[in-house]
Amino acid sequence: MAKYRICLIEGDGIGHEVIPATRRVLDAAGLSAEYVTAEAGYEYFLDHGTSTPQATYDAVENTDATLFGAATSPTGIKPAGFQGAIRHLRQKYNLYANVRPTRTRPVPGAYENVDLVIVRENTQGLYVEQERRYGDVAIADTVITKGASAAIGQFAVNLAMKRGKKLTVVHKANVLPVTQGLFLNTIMDIAGPVTDLNTSTMIVDNAAMQLVRNPAQFDVMVMTNMFGDILSDLAAGLVGGLGIAASGNVGDKFGIFESVHGSAPDIAGQGVANPTASMLAAVLMLDHIGAHEEARRIDNAVSQVLEHGPRTRDLGGTAGTREFTDAVIAKLS
Repeated sequence: MAKYRICLIEGDGIGHEVIPATRRVLDAAGLSAEYVTAEAGYEYFLDHGTSTPQATYDAVENTDATLFGAATSPTGIKPAGFQGAIRHLRQKYNLYANVRPTRTRPVPGAYENVDLVIVRENTQGLYVEQERRYGDVAIADTVITKGASAAIGQFAVNLAMKRGKKLTVVHKANVLPVTQGLFLNTIMDIAGPVTDLNTSTMIVDNAAMQLVRNPAQFDVMVMTNMFGDILSDLAAGLVGGLGIAASGNVGDKFGIFESVHGSAPDIAGQGVANPTASMLAAVLMLDHIGAHEEARRIDNAVSQVLEHGPRTRDLGGTAGTREFTDAVIAKLS
């Protein structure tokens, strides 16, 4: 009998390529798993009028973790009834912690000695999507609650204590003292008294500059939703780009793990997508469910291929999805 049950959601675009590639790697690593496939995303919405069917909720709720491929988010006015699949799942299951590790990998142009984690509050802020327009005036609400701030603050503190015992709380309370102030003060009330934890605060614009100038100074950074969305992509750019960036959406009960890149419709179906981010998302998923040995094997195999090749074209190589995946599997064997 399989030890784990994993939900696989390909989503949109290149998700249909990187998730099957990652499943091949999971099998090659010897993971004892039963896979349940499910559907969600913009493509599904266009065909069925909903981005996430009930069968997908059932799959997420009855497996140990979910691996998500890629999602399309239409720019501009959203079609009536459309909900972005991944944002909707974060809200539905209160996946309040978005965890974005950024680590130096052996790829061209990467900064050296980067090993940090951005912890992003995942359910509130501007991403509650409460917008309205009055003629030429558009207004968006930002929602910050003490409860959600405390939850993400405690998560970040726990993670920092397992790592380098260093936590940076990123904020803009100098301009937004009510909303950002509530977030900052709530987390400082939790982190401040923790013995042996080096806690500091940093205004978000300074944090952006400091990430570029000296990212090695950071270990765990915690921030609100939009700041985390932006700075985590900036951090990914320091070590090779979104093609190797993975994230976890974690709550008290469920976890959904995803590659950070979009659905890349310009290259979808061509067999050239870089599956690294999906494979590293699987590593995060495996650690989450306790399959640490398989996680380390995949992480090491991916790093070896990134170092010695073949690399995909976004990293300066010529390999397609299958060639890169075959190389990772060869390292695993």
